[in-house]
Amino acid sequence: MSIRISRKRENADGYMTGGGKIGFGISAASMTATWIWASSMYASATSGYTYGLSGPIHYGLWGALMILLIYPFGRRIRQVAPRAHTIAEVMFARHGRSSQLLLAGSNVLGSLISLTSNLIAGGALIAMLSPFSFTQGIVTIAAGVLLYTLWSGFRASVLTDFAQVLAMLGAVVVIVPTVFFAAGGPELFTTGAANLTPEQGSFFSSDAFFNQGAPYIAAVLAYAIGNQTIAQRLFAVREDLIKKTFVTATVGYGATVIGVGMLGVIALYAGLQPMGGDVNNLVPQMAATYLAPALVCVFFVMIIGSLSSTADADMTALASITMADIYGQNIAGRKRANPRTMLLVGRLTMLGATTAALCFATMRFNILDLLVFVGAMWGALVFPVIASFYWDRVTNVAFSVAVLAALGAFLPVRFSWVDLGGGVGVVSDVLATIGIGVVLGLMAFGFFGFRAALGTGVVATLAAAPFAIGFLHQHPVLSGSLVAYAVSTIVCVALTFLNKDRRFDFALIKERTGDFDAHEETDPPTAAGPQDAVLAGTAEGSTR
Repeated sequence: MSIRISRKRENADGYMTGGGKIGFGISAASMTATWIWASSMYASATSGYTYGLSGPIHYGLWGALMILLIYPFGRRIRQVAPRAHTIAEVMFARHGRSSQLLLAGSNVLGSLISLTSNLIAGGALIAMLSPFSFTQGIVTIAAGVLLYTLWSGFRASVLTDFAQVLAMLGAVVVIVPTVFFAAGGPELFTTGAANLTPEQGSFFSSDAFFNQGAPYIAAVLAYAIGNQTIAQRLFAVREDLIKKTFVTATVGYGATVIGVGMLGVIALYAGLQPMGGDVNNLVPQMAATYLAPALVCVFFVMIIGSLSSTADADMTALASITMADIYGQNIAGRKRANPRTMLLVGRLTMLGATTAALCFATMRFNILDLLVFVGAMWGALVFPVIASFYWDRVTNVAFSVAVLAALGAFLPVRFSWVDLGGGVGVVSDVLATIGIGVVLGLMAFGFFGFRAALGTGVVATLAAAPFAIGFLHQHPVLSGSLVAYAVSTIVCVALTFLNKDRRFDFALIKERTGDFDAHEETDPPTAAGPQDAVLAGTAEGSTR
């Protein structure tokens, strides 16, 4: 596929966003495949093994909500910046360099962590199901993904996503029921009930909600707004297809990830112990234990497809950040940026990111912990980013100080660097309670507007206060995320209100962002086949 769509003279804008005119089928498949990643499958199964039946529900349902939340904000982002490549690039046009670098820097870290976790998942799979070691596995996968992504970038990523999502969905439909019946079928819920604690056996487990569900609810907005892999697809899809694309991806992601998460529940009921005590081994171990050799091959395709679709998205996201934000805006300057040099920068970024991720993968981090940390880190950016697209009084100072203050509050709470007992714990709980109102208010704002958001936020804060204050600090993962939301919102609003005179004209964003290859000719669609026509947005029938 990559060879088929490759061009002798690649286009820098196509390398980053596919020209901004990709149709519904390719876009929905790419969004679904990108977020049905190996790490999400492994983490959903880990959640099911750790928290019981409600674990995968909390993981998959709120992850699906994250995708759904993109489209109301995404339509506004595309309205003010129809030809942008990254959210950080838009922040440069809206505010300036410091806001841009905060967003770009967080995405570099987030994409590296994501790429690392996918390599860990793949390495565990290969070590479990083949004669090769974990290290050989991660090197092979990294080299394979790099091979098909390096030349054509985002265009190769989205086209291969289409094939990968078909393979994944087909595999899930076959594999999960097969494992269930091989492990004992419906009788397993009776014979294996003794292996569960009361919390794991409860569908309404408070342990699952406060340690998995609630932190993930807090993280969904952060992933939706702060993640460049999502933003890249937002800027790539045809503007009139945004809603349809992300609603379809919501359904596909939720059903698939919840289904795979049930493998962890089955392992819990079956009394299976993760090999070597490493929960990252749980999913491949279930396949090796209960599947026939032919279905093990199908399972292998499912996991390799899921991790490849996200690993290539991380590579292209990192490439677009270095191309548009670092070289295009800060080194060469927009008017002097050379598209040929941009392509070289993007390809070198992919090589460097792959090398770094391989080094990090050898450390074998817990995948679920990595995902929760990244989501919480991005929580500091959510309110300032959203406000910057709607409120013309938000300044660069308000944005930057709010994000830094939120990160400064998040880290001590999340990692328990300070004793959260006594007065410090009360302050943390008050801020976390405000954070509950901010999260729910922002969700309401996306769909129903400002008045509904304000009412939802106030009511949620007041309703949660009697229960949350004095309690939330006992859950540092959740508290850290909520404190980041609250602090960034309070600081951003306070500093914005101090700005009484300066107002921003949003029309300037469209003028300050756009194509880098504005005068470069593209290949004619008849010379490259129907897939290339879809990716270039030149065949109207194909994009429909």
